[in-house]
Amino acid sequence: MDTIPAAVEDAARRFGAAEALVDGPVRMSWRELHEQVLAAAGLFVGGGVRPGDRVAICAPNTHHWVLMALGALSAGATLVPLNTRFTAPETADILDRTAAKALVVADDFLGRDRLAELRAGGHRVPELVLPLSPGTPWRTLEPSTVDVEVGPDDVSDILFTSGTTGRSKGAMSAHRQALAVARAWAERGEVTSADRYLVINPFFHSFGYKAGILACVLTGATIVPQAVYDAAQAATLVHDERITVMPGAPTIFQTMLDLPDVNLKTLRLAVTGAAVVPVPLVERMQAEFGTVLTAYGLTEAVVATMCTPGDDARTVATTCGRPAADMELRIGDQDEVLLRGPNVMLGYLDDPEATSAAIDADGWLHTGDVGRVDEHGNLSITDRLKDMYICGGFNVYPAEVEQALARLPGVVESAVVGVPDERLGEVGKAFVVRRGTELSIEDVLAHCKTLLANYKMPRQVEFVDQLPRNASGKVLKIQLRR
Repeated sequence: MDTIPAAVEDAARRFGAAEALVDGPVRMSWRELHEQVLAAAGLFVGGGVRPGDRVAICAPNTHHWVLMALGALSAGATLVPLNTRFTAPETADILDRTAAKALVVADDFLGRDRLAELRAGGHRVPELVLPLSPGTPWRTLEPSTVDVEVGPDDVSDILFTSGTTGRSKGAMSAHRQALAVARAWAERGEVTSADRYLVINPFFHSFGYKAGILACVLTGATIVPQAVYDAAQAATLVHDERITVMPGAPTIFQTMLDLPDVNLKTLRLAVTGAAVVPVPLVERMQAEFGTVLTAYGLTEAVVATMCTPGDDARTVATTCGRPAADMELRIGDQDEVLLRGPNVMLGYLDDPEATSAAIDADGWLHTGDVGRVDEHGNLSITDRLKDMYICGGFNVYPAEVEQALARLPGVVESAVVGVPDERLGEVGKAFVVRRGTELSIEDVLAHCKTLLANYKMPRQVEFVDQLPRNASGKVLKIQLRR
């Protein structure tokens, strides 16, 4: 069972009539889910998708995403999840670079029609387009038989993560790797078929997809997606659906616990990370509902380290736990965190130079994160070699924002850094050297809005006469952060 289609079939056989997927009025057993996944696979095959073709999905966390993604994989295709916050140019860039054969797209989400935006901008649209209405229940499809061979070493997905050069990179994983990281995460969290899993992390993110959907497929836990995070709605779901497992950024738990008369007693496992986790928050979470774990990973490896049940509040709050998923960990030059193991990505799509820069000759993945390991083997992330910062749980690479700013007339040069934000963890601040004085802060923000997803947009802009540099001419961002 080293391919995702085989895992879905196995789940139908093992868990049968047990509830697999709950999304509002939509409720499916594992047997029904498997039938609809095969039916979705038939849609792709009938539309001309062949093994190895790329299928892109741009949609929120709903049952549609689960069925179409697993259907694409069962048709032998490679899944390309798209960030729903992307602008049309950002989406088109990935569609072009992957030569996507099909696009599954939400026709109306967060007030935007993404397909119309692509067409209005004159961008290429894949041959097969399958529009989805997130608010409409799945239209039951006729059962289909799909005779496609999928191997454990076939590429299952390409997940794009921005690079310090400002150009996004597609991290490729094989079926065996996607399942291995999901299995490792589920084992560390002791997830079973008795669990009901509220997936708030976006499905287009490795965590929502692999530690979410795939972890449930392997264990039989019920998948309960939430399309857009809302604290009150999430709390209601926890209560009404008897949710037992819920990962999320620290701010998610903070906002839920601050609700009046909130009842999260059914939760037995909360997993957090992607930001500094206050010790008092972990202590409160442990007192309110049970086990709290923190984890560390990245798109290129997904699950690298994770705490274990029984770790105390300080360990959970101040470390990312110990290696998981057969991962090796060591601290390299400049205290950089290095990882090696069977689930490190296959490489970046069509980018051998970036691949060799990320993974050295001995197989060590250079994460760009600075960290330390304590006497118990727990990893703590202390800084970043790269300039990446995390806004609301999403990685933001300043070089990408700086490239967008460079396209604005009147901008001579810019430097973007992450600055603390009480709600989002970090937000971007742009230091801009402008030509003359006509360019305004409003002009800068409006320009960014047309080119960048909202989490990438700088929230602050400061005009400066010049950027601080060292002797070799490199911008001293450490001074800007101060």
